[in-house]
Amino acid sequence: MSNQQTNRRTEPGRSDPNVKLYTTMFGILAGAVVSAWVGLVMASKLSDTNPNLPRDPFKIATGIKKGTIEWTSLATVLSIIVVVILIALVVVSIRVLRPSTKNRTRADSAAKYLASTKDLVELQEKRSLEKAARLGLPDCPGVPLGKDMRTGRMLYASWEDVTIGIAGPRVGKTTSLVVPAILAAPGALLTTSNKPDTVETTRSMRDKVGTTWVFDPQQLVNEEPSWWWNPLSYVTDDTTAARLAGHFAAGSREVGDKGDAFFDPAGKDLLAGMLLAAALDNRPITDVFAWLTNPDNREMVAILRNNDYPLIANDVESASRTSPKQRDGVYGTARKMAACLKNSSIGKWVTPLGGSVAGDRRKQFSPDEFVRGTDTLYSLSKEGEGTAAPLVTALTVAVVEAGERFAKTQPGGRMATPLLCILDEAANVCRWKDLPDLYSHYGSRGIPIMSIFQSWSQGVDVFTLAGMRKLFSAANEVVYLGGVKETEWLRELSELLGDYDHETVSYSMNRGVRSTNVQNSRRRILDTSELAELPRGRAILLASGLRSSMIKTAPWFESADAEKITESIASYKSGERVQRTASTTATVATAVAPADNPWLNGSTVQPIETETER
Repeated sequence: MSNQQTNRRTEPGRSDPNVKLYTTMFGILAGAVVSAWVGLVMASKLSDTNPNLPRDPFKIATGIKKGTIEWTSLATVLSIIVVVILIALVVVSIRVLRPSTKNRTRADSAAKYLASTKDLVELQEKRSLEKAARLGLPDCPGVPLGKDMRTGRMLYASWEDVTIGIAGPRVGKTTSLVVPAILAAPGALLTTSNKPDTVETTRSMRDKVGTTWVFDPQQLVNEEPSWWWNPLSYVTDDTTAARLAGHFAAGSREVGDKGDAFFDPAGKDLLAGMLLAAALDNRPITDVFAWLTNPDNREMVAILRNNDYPLIANDVESASRTSPKQRDGVYGTARKMAACLKNSSIGKWVTPLGGSVAGDRRKQFSPDEFVRGTDTLYSLSKEGEGTAAPLVTALTVAVVEAGERFAKTQPGGRMATPLLCILDEAANVCRWKDLPDLYSHYGSRGIPIMSIFQSWSQGVDVFTLAGMRKLFSAANEVVYLGGVKETEWLRELSELLGDYDHETVSYSMNRGVRSTNVQNSRRRILDTSELAELPRGRAILLASGLRSSMIKTAPWFESADAEKITESIASYKSGERVQRTASTTATVATAVAPADNPWLNGSTVQPIETETER
């Protein structure tokens, strides 16, 4: 995050303390005069005294002093009653006019130094609907971010914006950011996650919009492989092969592992060459791992030569003919990158049953078809041994790039109906190394992306510090929900929010003369400790071209659709979902014997039941 020039703001609500004192004294005096005058007038009428009572309070005071006007005990009682009534009215007025303290948090006092409602007009519903109408989406204001602290109105990111969310564990990122964004999607939707809650909460709702695809190679939601995707369909030339190899390299690297300066690039080049060879020869992607286990197997070299890739063929062949130590290092590095392919459970999702595409009656996922409709893709993986993160990344990139290709054919070079991408747990599940360089570009293509991290350092681990700063700067909106304890980053965020001038007033008496001394001191609007302890229900919003603001989070269970979503969760968990999922759009294959499925290298495939058979 780049530093910003100090932002100084004057503390609101401050006035000259002498003015406050004199105003209060005048109010008390005026109240006393009014009470005495009303009490005397009422008492005079009730007791038939003072028949010629003047209306001028000063003449009344003069008359009481001269004895021409009688002040009775009844007048005293009535004046006291009037005083009590006036005090009660003042107290009630203060309570009514003072902002409600209900649901207020300890951080809310900082909001008065940040953006006002007027400052946030560009994100409010009216202006957001105007922007959406220009983009051909008149009834879809945008992606919900949260609510204005003062008015409670929703604020939106437009369909051309790319967003970043930074939220520590258990601060409500799924309920307040992910789920509302999913439900707002007007067209195709892609979302990644490492937990089942997103699928459980929104799947039944998205079933009503189009076909639901759940990519679940690690069985996070116990989804059966009722459809499949061929990662090699992404590989069309040496460039796309290198990109796919890069996804395997990034997804397989442990956090903090910087890699080897020689073996990592060499292993990635070897993997890219083999991926290209497998794609050219219509092989299953699992053959790539088989090739990597046998350096003496050079059939991929012949495939590359026969398809006019002689230089890549030479590069692959040289890796197998070098010294044994160097060869083992390069092949071992490439095997580590492609390790997920040896997992038979993962293989069922990326290879056809029966050993051939023609023999597999499951539906094959096509990114190019997906981006043209209103379907939903949930792509799930978790960290650790056997992670499918490289394939989740590859599938995500394949879909986004398919959306970009489609956008280029549309008027203005952007998708008429946006392809919303929500990369939850982006640093763990979808390690897309090129994302910082492409982030703002996709917004202009009608592909709004929301990337969510648990911390700033998570992003740094994947994209490097320079890459994360670039991603942060490219985002149109950044939402921080709290829960982060990284002092350095919180200090930078505090600097972005800015300072305000705080007044300290002191009084002194000298020989009966009262003097007032006012001193100004500069204070942070929110310091690092306050940002680390940001209460749940509050978020910091940094939007391009607007003042920083504090907003209320808008969890789905407080929305108008809460009842429908709750019913959807219950129906999903009970298995009573709308029958529009990918598993019911095609006839499902029967059991295949291990020997009949060479694409899985002898792994056993269990029979798959249709949705109605369960």
